[in-house]
Amino acid sequence: MSYTRRSKNELAQRVARDIHEGAYVNLGIGMPTTVANHLPPGTEVVLHSENGILGMGPAPAAGLEDYDLINAGKQPVTLLAGGCYFHHADSFGMMRGGHLDICVLGAFQVSATGDLANWSTGEPDAIPAVGGAMDLAVGAKQTWVMMDLLTKDGKSKVVDQCSYPLTGLGCVKRIYSDLATLECTPDGLRVIDLVDGLSKAELEKLIGLSVQN
Repeated sequence: MSYTRRSKNELAQRVARDIHEGAYVNLGIGMPTTVANHLPPGTEVVLHSENGILGMGPAPAAGLEDYDLINAGKQPVTLLAGGCYFHHADSFGMMRGGHLDICVLGAFQVSATGDLANWSTGEPDAIPAVGGAMDLAVGAKQTWVMMDLLTKDGKSKVVDQCSYPLTGLGCVKRIYSDLATLECTPDGLRVIDLVDGLSKAELEKLIGLSVQN
């Protein structure tokens, strides 16, 4: 197989490209936060953080960080004109009330039908870290996952059935990965795009699942 993986920045650019004008979007802790740096200038997308921020901008330049203004992952952020911060109870009310168009989350596993496992590996020494993931996964109008397709051991994170504790059932609509973009449907996976050099057959071999066109 001869193909090129998307870099972290390229993957963030790929996700940003699909966020529609006027969307209210939550970017989850970790890799998803980098999407904020790749939204086209002038695009009106309102970024939300569950600790109580609306209207976040890209990451601050080095030396200009304000640690009184952080996202849910404790990273310093910027606030665009018109942005605001507020009590986290109001923020969770937004999440649970269906007021977010899209949330972008990381994941340990996603099933072919959109089940999500992203808060614990179930190991005895694992630190539970569900945060607002459950509220986001079922509260947003669309839940997208952004992740590497394979673990460091080469195992697929896209599976037939999740073996890790679940965050939500059938909630994931799209999987954005370093090798492919996939749609989760009640009938299984559908391929949206593949990186150059990767065939559908090779993808199916990597994940051990059939994929529709």
